[in-house]
Amino acid sequence: MNYTFVSATILLILITDPIGNIPIFANALQHVAPERRARVILREVLIAFVLLLTFMFVGESFLRVMNLSELSLQIGGGVILFLIALRMIFPPPKGTDTPEAPTEPLIVPLAIPAIAGPSALATVLLLVSQAPEKRLTWIAALCVTMTVSAVVLVLAERIQRVAGDRFVVALERLMGLVLVALSIEMMLRGIRTFVLQLASA
Repeated sequence: MNYTFVSATILLILITDPIGNIPIFANALQHVAPERRARVILREVLIAFVLLLTFMFVGESFLRVMNLSELSLQIGGGVILFLIALRMIFPPPKGTDTPEAPTEPLIVPLAIPAIAGPSALATVLLLVSQAPEKRLTWIAALCVTMTVSAVVLVLAERIQRVAGDRFVVALERLMGLVLVALSIEMMLRGIRTFVLQLASA
């Protein structure tokens, strides 16, 4: 797929899923003093940003070392995104989430895997492998994504209070539906390219 700045930004926002992360952050930060929560959230978002940015620069080397092709990454990434989207639309029963931590969380589980999870890492690898010459565009898209995540998560309590839990759940499932369509499109394009390669061989 020929991603643009806008489409890459939307894809990254859907995958990092700041709306879906609201309950995770609220649960993990309930033992943190209210005046420190914004600092903790910004710190975790920054850690996730640095990790994803690092993957953007070492992505090509990683693919070469692992002997992975762009085609396999595209199809595999589509499968991962599809599973993530299904989880957004059909969330697991309550009680299966990560147990709450009694102390202030650091890196796990907020920065990793809540924000910079396997799907986000695979996506930045996919973007760079498909168009390495547009690396600055992908960095800009990642910056916008992390800014959106930071704003949403810092305002999470207000969003839940004003919009209500039902609206938050409905919005997350709508985002999941869009991500399902994107993941299927990614898989179809990868399969189509694979078939054409077989036909021309």
